[in-house]
Amino acid sequence: MVASALFIMDLKGKIIISRNYRGDIPMTVSERFATYLQEKEESEQRPIFTEEGCTFAYLKYNNLFLLSVTKRNSNVALMLVYLSRLVDVFKEYFGELEEESIRDNFVIIYELMDETMDFGYPQTTEAKILREYITQEGNRLEAAPRPPVALTNTVSWRSEGIKHRKNEIFLDVIEKLNLLVSANGTVLHSEIIGAIRMKSFLSGMPELKLGLNDKLMFEASGRAVSASTKGKAIELEDIKFHQCVRLARFENDRTISFIPPDGEFDLMTYRLSTQVKPLIWVEAVVEPHSHSRIEYMIKAKSQFKSRSIANNVDIIIPVPSDVDTPSFKASIGTVTYLPDKDAIVWGIKQFHGQREYLMRAHFGLPSIAAEGSSANATEKCWKKPVQIKFEIPYFTVSGIQVRYLKIIEKSGFAALPWVRYITCAGDVYLRMGT
Repeated sequence: MVASALFIMDLKGKIIISRNYRGDIPMTVSERFATYLQEKEESEQRPIFTEEGCTFAYLKYNNLFLLSVTKRNSNVALMLVYLSRLVDVFKEYFGELEEESIRDNFVIIYELMDETMDFGYPQTTEAKILREYITQEGNRLEAAPRPPVALTNTVSWRSEGIKHRKNEIFLDVIEKLNLLVSANGTVLHSEIIGAIRMKSFLSGMPELKLGLNDKLMFEASGRAVSASTKGKAIELEDIKFHQCVRLARFENDRTISFIPPDGEFDLMTYRLSTQVKPLIWVEAVVEPHSHSRIEYMIKAKSQFKSRSIANNVDIIIPVPSDVDTPSFKASIGTVTYLPDKDAIVWGIKQFHGQREYLMRAHFGLPSIAAEGSSANATEKCWKKPVQIKFEIPYFTVSGIQVRYLKIIEKSGFAALPWVRYITCAGDVYLRMGT
């Protein structure tokens, strides 16, 4: 990637702050971008376009545009990644990135723009490293401070000489389940969004090796997936790694080898498009009584193993907007009516696996109503799905497992790795009717 210039602009395309890194384009090139915004409808605007030999790559954040312009055949995807990382750096310094925070922090922003890019080439974009010599107040010393070793080192995301009294590393495998199920139980959409999140408190410059039960990892290592292993091996999709992972090594033998940043970070994210049955199945029966009342009978059943427990379960059931005088009876948990959302929430703190619970809800309806209003109310309810929220610790819906986590450091200190699994509901909806 080579960027000629960088601009931060308001929504009308007016420059707030800019930096010309290479001097091979006139700064008036920003006027073409402003014209582009005026001529194109928002639905027609694209994050990358070319005009008169210049390539424009930009992203919009709050009330700002961050624009990178180049005259060369640059990697525009990398340009967009750089702009995204620059947004993260600004947010780390200012709390939130918007036009006012840019105008209030010109000095720091110029420093950050100069340190994150040199002659159009991206440098370090790790806020932790930048904070070592660019203070939040933007005060400069008389003598120029020496840059951290990390900037001149191949490991730009970690400083040297880190020491911890207790060497520990925490690894969380977090999966979000997105699910849409029809009233007859057919899974219409199923998706798992996963992340391996780490908190590293390790001294020195340790190298870590992580092994997962990924099918491709078994095959690349030359080990056949045996019948006993086949059921446990999974095939990850859309894998995205933190920059600390040695990608060349992963491509060769599927080994996840890395020197971790200090503190919390996402080591990798992944996605799985696989058919998953609802972990909590809900059946709803709605009985309207002519112009007087409406009753709900809700049955919730957990469809995961009995040794697992779902915490903080919320089953959100839509109700007509004109109901009143609610009354509830549940075999477990509490039920709350939310009139502003036209829904009732059945909350269960702990839902054990292979269990089934019932809840009944009774509402009054307006006594003065048009003919067929109760039927219309029921019909509207059918169109809105039941939403389910939950969190299941020590469980992954994909079956991913950490096979090993090795820590190699020349000082040979003893470290404690901790591994935890969590599955939670993303967008889980069960349709009540056709």
